Amino acid sequence: MTRAADQPVYSIGATARMLDLAPSTLRAWEDRYGLVIPSRSEGAQRLYSRNQIEQLKFIKAQIDTGVSAADAHRLLARELSTAGSPPEMPVPTRETQPLILLVERDPYAADLAEYFLRTEGYEVNIATDAKQARLLAAERRPDLAVIDLLISGGAGFRLCSELKGSGTGEILAVASIDAGEEAIALGASAFLHKPLEPLALASAVRDLLGTSALARPSRQPAPR
Repeated sequence: MTRAADQPVYSIGATARMLDLAPSTLRAWEDRYGLVIPSRSEGAQRLYSRNQIEQLKFIKAQIDTGVSAADAHRLLARELSTAGSPPEMPVPTRETQPLILLVERDPYAADLAEYFLRTEGYEVNIATDAKQARLLAAERRPDLAVIDLLISGGAGFRLCSELKGSGTGEILAVASIDAGEEAIALGASAFLHKPLEPLALASAVRDLLGTSALARPSRQPAPR
């Protein structure tokens, strides 16, 4: 069983991109209906769980069929009250190989994460320090960077900001310390605690790259 601490948290920007919604829409739904309420960082940033993204996707799917936002929220509330948590969504087959830059200071952890990401169908480049990460990011232009915040004596924090500013795709920050709020403030789209649980890592990567069922417009059963 996956522990709650192993699950990623997502910024409002990443959540909006996954669902093809404006951040202002998510804020408005939260204020008006009070059903899907993200946690808040000390800096008042909204942090969404994966279950909450599933719930938001259900709401959006209802609205896309012509249901009002108010009725969509009422449907979700009814489903949650009778069935509990939303189900895990099936993973669609990919036709391309997105490139992931894995910035990891521990060679064993890097090899293990690379193995699981490659089995998911991704191309992976590994950087073992911040300097190498900058060079690979500039040369390869990865679709997503997984950054150990404590690499090179804690240079991963600045690396998040630098890669985000240079146009690197999504950024998934990881660390053995509670640093999610700071990482997201610096530009990361999501945060995971180390040691990484393979299924949680794969799910977060799929979500951020838009290759997860969460990020694809499709019909799905109501959350259970």
